[in-house]
Amino acid sequence: MEISMSLPLDHDGFVRRECPHCISQFKWHHGPANEEAEEQPPPTAYYCPLCGQPAGLDSWWTQEQIDYTRGAIAPAAARMVEDELKNAFKGARSKYVKVSVKGGMESPGVPSPLTEPDDMVIVTSPCHSYEPVKVPEDTSGPYHCLVCGQAFAI
Repeated sequence: MEISMSLPLDHDGFVRRECPHCISQFKWHHGPANEEAEEQPPPTAYYCPLCGQPAGLDSWWTQEQIDYTRGAIAPAAARMVEDELKNAFKGARSKYVKVSVKGGMESPGVPSPLTEPDDMVIVTSPCHSYEPVKVPEDTSGPYHCLVCGQAFAI
């Protein structure tokens, strides 16, 4: 089963992320921010711009993104289970047993789409300027490079 979904970006092309260590939210640019970024090898980990801790590439989901994904998958999974049950018992009969499927599973509704406000301010590390991030306006740093974790001030 394959379900296609996308996360909303703000008007500058940034997607919201959440640090698995400090649980703070920030944004990183979705896709290459410029030509220099296109030429770089993909990182094996990212660093939180707020606490500096590293984590794997698939560790930065916000709780809202996780909840939305689960909610978007649930209706399709329920339909798939129902179809497989019908197929499993199709033609299953003998002179002693007859199996039929009546009715259907109640499928949960698809959640409302996520929205992404145009909040936070862009900061750029001096060492990897091709990977800008957005941090909450009420933070003062020091910040950390998304690519290497190096601390910097603005």
